[in-house]
Amino acid sequence: MSPTPVTRPYRPGDRDAVYDVCVRTAHEGGDSRHIYPDLELMPSLFAGPYVHLEPELAFVLDDGERAVGYIVGTADTAAFVKEYRASWLPTLVERYPAPSGPPVTPSDAMIELMHDPERMLVPGLEAYPAHLHIDLLPEHQRQGHGRALMRAFLDALRRRNVPAVHLGMVTANTAARAFYDRLGFHEIPIADPGPLTYLGRGTG
Repeated sequence: MSPTPVTRPYRPGDRDAVYDVCVRTAHEGGDSRHIYPDLELMPSLFAGPYVHLEPELAFVLDDGERAVGYIVGTADTAAFVKEYRASWLPTLVERYPAPSGPPVTPSDAMIELMHDPERMLVPGLEAYPAHLHIDLLPEHQRQGHGRALMRAFLDALRRRNVPAVHLGMVTANTAARAFYDRLGFHEIPIADPGPLTYLGRGTG
């Protein structure tokens, strides 16, 4: 009988598994490998900077062998953007040079985002200083594990006296929206949000 997966703090040895989960969930909650062939690209945007800059706010779902889900984020988006530009982006520029023209492929579009961390400073989100990313492999969804990861993250924010958190989700990912609704997130009206919907909630 397989052990029951447990939520625990992130450890450096989880890095490869976290990156793999990111890749397998980065396309509207599903596998992104057919869209982004470089398997470091999406994690370098949506997982790596968080476990590097704020590992104390990273938690994983451990199935007894490896991480099969995670939640990562920052307590202060504005400070995170500065640190991303100062100490994370320089580690990526050799592999992902700044684009010299408009994006042609989906990967080009992601590299453009990579070089623009200030895009995270969305007007209208000032009351929600923290933000997060959460991903679980499909076979571990709908079993309460996402709720446990979220609880660990919100508890960590609350201990730091962070009042509220936001996230940006692809609007087309209706399953994710239902999950966040169940956890008490509400939509934040943002001018010109593009393909994203912004959600927020207090940490209490």
